[in-house]
Amino acid sequence: MVERLDMTFHALADPTRRGILASLARGEKSIGELAQPYAMSLAGASKHVQVLERAGLVTRRRDGRTHRCTLNAAPLAEANQWLQQWAGFWNARLDSLETLLRDAKGDAE
Repeated sequence: MVERLDMTFHALADPTRRGILASLARGEKSIGELAQPYAMSLAGASKHVQVLERAGLVTRRRDGRTHRCTLNAAPLAEANQWLQQWAGFWNARLDSLETLLRDAKGDAE
C-alpha cells in the first residue's frame, strides 16, 4: 500500500496531472482531448498519462489509433483514507489553539 500511496502522491504533485484527472472525472477522453487545454503535444500528454497509469489512477485502451483514458478513483480513496488519519491530529491542535485564544481573551477582559 505504501508504494502505491507514494505513486499516487507523486502523480498528484503535478498540476497538469491533477487537471487531467479532473477532466477524466467528467468522462472518458482521448489523449488529444486531454492535451488540448494545455497546448501540449500528444507525446507530452501521453507521458503525463503514463505517470497516472503507473499510479493506477488512469486506465487506457486503444480504439483504433486513438488512445482513450478513463479515471480509476480507487487510489484517490486510499490517499484520502491516509490523509484522514491526520484529521484527528489537526483537530486536536486547533481545539488547543481555540482554548488558548479563549483563555487569552478572558484574561484581557
